[in-house]
Formats: sequence, C-alpha cells, structure tokens
Amino acid sequence: MTVVSVSITEAGRKLAGQLPFEHVHGSMGNVVRERWAHGDVDGFVLFAATGAAVRIVAPLLADKHSDPAVVCVDEAGQFAVALCGGHDGGANELARRVGTLLDATPVITTATDATGLVALDQLPGFVASGDIAGVSAALLDGRSPIVDNPLEWPLPEGLPTSGSGPERILVTDASTDHVPAANGDAGGSAIALLRPPSLVVGVGSSTGAESDEVIALVVTTLADAGLSADSLDTVATIDRRRHHPAITGLGLAVTAFTAETLARVAVPNPSDAARRAVGTASVCEAAALLAAGDGADLIVEKRTSKNATVAVARRRRPLGRVVLVGLGPGGILHRTPAAEQAVRRADVVIGYSAYIDQCQDLLASHHRVIRSPLGSEVERAREALTLASEGNVVAMVCSGDAGIYAMASPVLELTDEPAFARVLVDVVPGVTAGLATSALLGAPLGHDHVLISLSDLLTPWDRIESRLRAAADSDLVVVLYNPRSERRTWQLGKALGILGGGRPPTTPVGIVTDAGRPDQQVLITSLEELDPATVTMTTCVIVGSSTTVVVNDRMITPRGYPR
Repeated sequence: MTVVSVSITEAGRKLAGQLPFEHVHGSMGNVVRERWAHGDVDGFVLFAATGAAVRIVAPLLADKHSDPAVVCVDEAGQFAVALCGGHDGGANELARRVGTLLDATPVITTATDATGLVALDQLPGFVASGDIAGVSAALLDGRSPIVDNPLEWPLPEGLPTSGSGPERILVTDASTDHVPAANGDAGGSAIALLRPPSLVVGVGSSTGAESDEVIALVVTTLADAGLSADSLDTVATIDRRRHHPAITGLGLAVTAFTAETLARVAVPNPSDAARRAVGTASVCEAAALLAAGDGADLIVEKRTSKNATVAVARRRRPLGRVVLVGLGPGGILHRTPAAEQAVRRADVVIGYSAYIDQCQDLLASHHRVIRSPLGSEVERAREALTLASEGNVVAMVCSGDAGIYAMASPVLELTDEPAFARVLVDVVPGVTAGLATSALLGAPLGHDHVLISLSDLLTPWDRIESRLRAAADSDLVVVLYNPRSERRTWQLGKALGILGGGRPPTTPVGIVTDAGRPDQQVLITSLEELDPATVTMTTCVIVGSSTTVVVNDRMITPRGYPR
C-alpha cells in the first residue's frame, strides 16, 4: 500500500516524521489533488482538522471501490480517523496502523466494525459483490438474511447460516450474468454475492506458449461456462511448466504435479500425443482434478488453443493453507505489509504467546487465535497443519523471519506425512534479528558473515563448537543467536574464547538487546571488554572479523571498495 502523509503545521510535521510513509509538508490541497489525479497513491494520512480534510477530498470522491483511503489525524496526535475508503480502500486498516505507530486512538465509524458484526466485504477467502450495503444494513437492524449456499461451502463464524430475509446472501462461483437475482430478479430485496475460492484451472502448454494466449483462453473458457473469475484460486499444471511465463502470468497460486502422478488420474479426454510428449495422457484435466482435491468435479472439460489446453475443476471445500509469517524483530516499523496482509486474511492465527502479542493490532473478530507455549514447536506445527487440512487459512506467526531458527523448518518437515501432503505452505519473509542488529550497529555485515545459534537444546555443543572454530579459522563476522539464558550461562564465554583465539582482543563486538522494541539497548564494545552478564536471550551479538573497525561510533566491516 503506497501511502503519503501530508502536514501543514510544525506539530503535524513532527507527527508525520514518526510514520514510515512518504511525507510532504505544506500545500495540502494541491498535494492531495495532484497525487489523487495521478493515481499513484493508495492512501493519504492528513494532519489537519476533519473539516479541512473533508473540504479537500469531497470534490475528488468518485467510487468507494476505487477511491484511495483517507485518514485524518489531529494536531495533538490523539486520534486517527478513517475518513473515507474504510473497507475497500483500506482506511480502517490504515487508521489502526497509524494509531499503533503514534499511540493514537483509531476512530472507525464503519457500521460493521463499530458494532463488531461481520463485514461481508472483508470475509477471508471470499470476494463480495452485489448490494453489500443493503444486506449489511439488514444485519445491523437485527434481520437475518436468507443464506443460499448451493455449493455447500463452509462459511466462517459470525456469518448467519439461515434466516427469514427478505434480504439474501448467495454463495456462488457463477458469473453475475448467470445469477438472476443479481440482475434485478430478487423481488426488490437486497442480495449480496459471496464468491468462494472454489475453482481450479488446469493448464497444459507448449514451450512456446505466451501469457496472453493462455489468459485469453482462460477468460473465454470461464465466460462460456458462466463462471466467475473471482472464484478462481489456483492454476495447476505439470511440474516442468511450474515457472513458465504462460503459467505464472495468470497471477494465481501455482500447483504442479509430476507426469507420473498426472498419468494415474482418469480423465474424459486423454491424449496419445501428450503421453508421447510429456509422459502423461492429460495435463490440464488431470492437474485440475488433483489440485481441486478429493471429491472434485471437472465442470469444464479440455478446451484448446494453438499452444495451450485448459480445464476447470470445482472444489468441495476450501483448500487449506499454512502461511509462515515473519513479524520482524519487534516494532511495527520493521513489520512488512506482506506480513500484515497475511495475518489479516487468515482464519486462524497461531504462535508462541509473545508473538501473538506482537501482532495483536492485526487481529479481528473473525480470527481464531491459538497461543502456544514455548517448547512445543512440533505440536504447534502439527496443529497448524491439521487446521489447514480442514480447509482453514492458518497464519503461524514468528518473530524475525520464520525461516531463521524458527517454525518454517518443522512445518515443512511434517508435510512429508500423508495427512499433510496436500496442504499448501507459504513463507512470508521478515526482518531478522541479525539484520536489525546490524542496522543499529552500522554495517558489521558488510562482508562475509555467518549465523550461529549457541542454544545446545537441540544441537550438541561439540557440533556448535566445531562450527565456531570453522568461523574463527575463516575470519568470518559471526552473528550469535540465543547467546545466553538464565540456565545457559557459560556458552557465550566459551564461544567468545574460541573466536578470540585468532583475533585481537580489540576486535569490535556489537550487542543489541530487544532490537526495535521500546527497551532497545545498543552497545559497541570489544572482545576483551565484553561482559557476558549484559547479554540475555533477546540479545543478538555480532563479533567482528579482523577487518571490522569502528568509525564515528559505527561498527563497519569494509567490502573493499576503492575510495
């Protein structure tokens, strides 16, 4: 989300300086009008009175589905008001984020958010259209709409499963042209359409197929079958085409299968030519059925163009997914937009309790939150995969990066079990403790370096020691994770002794505790002066190499660029 903050007073300028957004000072009206017209901004944070902000943006408003988000912040920084673009524009989320950054109260006046009712256009896993406002108004007035769910698709908690109407909610993957009630035949009552991720498109292509050809074939196939592209969730193909531009150009998640796996699927339109070329009689039909899962129906049989084939299958239930989310070292400024989006869109958020607290501002009423104790990592991984296998989107949150001494490896290891083999697992990277520590110290990782954990709970100490000796012999900068705890008090001293065997005692050492958090502490010292007692489990230690120096109180390992 591209956001611009605009201030007109010195107080506003100081507040804007605390936000990680592009900032413009002065001429608020001109800035907003120019950037709005240019279309390169998704949201504005205006440090002004709400009346002034309204007068600026009112003439610019066109459509709530396309207008950017606008958040207004008072001069004292007490309130962040979502002025317009609450749901579709993302103003509600932006107000919450600004509120967290400025320690201000987010003011959300969208009716469903204010009352705690489910917001139809914010349901994870669904694309909503139709008369959302009319059906939402009925819910707010205490009426239960009729829920028509011919797909028998699992519905999220908080959404009524039945009602007396007259308003309706229709769960469908049909295109609007094939939903009579959406075209004025609803007896004058409001109807909202919820499109689930029920469709999988299987694609086979030649090496020379181009993206435009495949996209056109998919679009035409869906239109002719009366299916909505909003329900298209996955493209499935043979493994040799997983990264082909004709496949990735569809902009969907890609699932790929070997020729041997595809060849075991019975399809209505097998091809001897395909069998001779790639080792399976079907790619598009077989891949679509496999990716759609047990009980899937092939609702559009193979269609062809010059260089591609397409088929469409319908899932019976949601495809579960585990998203491993790196939240960064602690503060919201180091948390990526991709991480925030992954948490907000999840059905279930699971993690060590401290990490749940780290993303508390992202949690909403639709989330099921599971706090897990430290030390139960495998159980946590298994629970996340089990929930995903039941059709949930599960965000497993981790501090730093999920793939660095965290939960990505145990989760992915368990996917070799048959019960979890079909669960999709995505990894959203995060800023690591080592990177945050390096940035606070200066540039100690400017040349070759290595990460080593001093925790011997899962790794024998003799193996850790051998790695430390190899790093020392190689004259690498060493980032020490898990350096010291209440029970593990001697390992850091031992590690420093090994690293100091071939380095002078004046070698710079950087110590950062609670990087990016309110109690952050930063210290640059040396091998001979470092006091291990100042180090805790939330500390990251960087030991310099023979070339590491301190310049103007910043720790630097030169790359060797000519000056």
